[in-house]
Amino acid sequence: MSEHTTTDRSAEAKITDAQSAALALANLPESTRNDALHAVADAIEDNADAILDANNRDVEAAEELLEAGEYTRAFVDRLTLSASKLDGIAEMVRSVAGQDDPLGRTLAARELDDDLELYKVSVPIGVLGAVFESRPDALVQIAALSLKSGNAVVLKGGSEATHSNRLLHETIVEAAADAGGEVSDGWAQLIEAREDVRTLLERDDAVDLLMPRGSSSFVSYVQNNTSIPVLGHTEGVCHVYVDSEAELGMAEDVAYDAKVQYPAVCNAVETLLVHESVAQTFLPEIADRYREAGVELRGDERTREIIDAEVAIEDDWRTEYGDLILAITVVDSVADAIRHINANGSKHTESIITEDDDAAARFMRGIDAASVFHNASTRFADGYRFGLGAEVGISTGKTHARGPVGLEGLTTYKYHLEGDGQLVAAYAGENPRPFTHTEFDGAWTPGRLSDRDA
Repeated sequence: MSEHTTTDRSAEAKITDAQSAALALANLPESTRNDALHAVADAIEDNADAILDANNRDVEAAEELLEAGEYTRAFVDRLTLSASKLDGIAEMVRSVAGQDDPLGRTLAARELDDDLELYKVSVPIGVLGAVFESRPDALVQIAALSLKSGNAVVLKGGSEATHSNRLLHETIVEAAADAGGEVSDGWAQLIEAREDVRTLLERDDAVDLLMPRGSSSFVSYVQNNTSIPVLGHTEGVCHVYVDSEAELGMAEDVAYDAKVQYPAVCNAVETLLVHESVAQTFLPEIADRYREAGVELRGDERTREIIDAEVAIEDDWRTEYGDLILAITVVDSVADAIRHINANGSKHTESIITEDDDAAARFMRGIDAASVFHNASTRFADGYRFGLGAEVGISTGKTHARGPVGLEGLTTYKYHLEGDGQLVAAYAGENPRPFTHTEFDGAWTPGRLSDRDA
């Protein structure tokens, strides 16, 4: 398997090839797409040693930049694959194959008149463009979801993961093509150069949706430099609020899990808010656990009156650390917690810990975020954990998809009208025939009227 095949054609050609492949992929039966996904999962497992070798090359280069102070440890951790991670990636691909088919679903059915029926049917978006960060597993997640949902995809990973991404891309494309010969290798394209991103942004004739994953500034750059619709995945400045009515043992466990279980990801908590009535009891206990895990604490004045912490500056309330760093503030009420989060959060994931259902309802209605949890860690904000199979990212915007974006977020719809020779002229003029406009339960199939009459 050569790792150079991704570099011998221009970005323009690859995007055009993806456009050509999109319609063919959209019309493949679910069984073919599922067979291809199972073949991809098997190939990742079979090719694990080569993938890890490629990843080691990327990690070794990243470690040098870490020592030079150009990368953080969290960044290198996101880049690093392991045998267990590859097992998890293969299982994720199989989970995507096991999801219900998102295509061809009848979303609504309406009778316009006798023997004139309108159906709203789910279809792929077409060609997706995905630009993502250092995690090589993101490439597999995005490709798997694209294949299952019948979309072609143009992938652009970070240069720090070049060797990993090349080999994973080739593994996926070859396995899907070999599964039954019906999936062309044009459906998934890998571009690598920085200037290729500019080409991608300009191809509004071929690309139907862009999905950037990265900083707010990068997502804003994409939005400001393209006419293609953008589904942005930006920072996760997530919060946990410990209410006055919280069960403090639960609160301690949740706040710890949300920060420490995996701090390098976007759904890890970055700011802890604690109600003033429980702060004296709660903060010393959780601070001890955090320190044992190596977490650096930064607090406001009221926090620092209770525990030792670095001084939190204004930027700390709006920072995604992606590391073992946590900002802490003491608040006087649920309303204060809501105000702080809405003013400083990134609309990703927020959580309240409380036994007061009224307080929980007020918090969950008042917070403007894609996911709002009650008595649960922010780390649950994930496509796989939500039962979506995987995710292409977590959308912090409000259209057209929000939160973890799985298969449903990669589909749109079109209308199918089944008639029997009706003419618009009959429904216009002096004595127009009326429409019935009656909703009914039914799934579209070609020739449904003739099938029904038979």
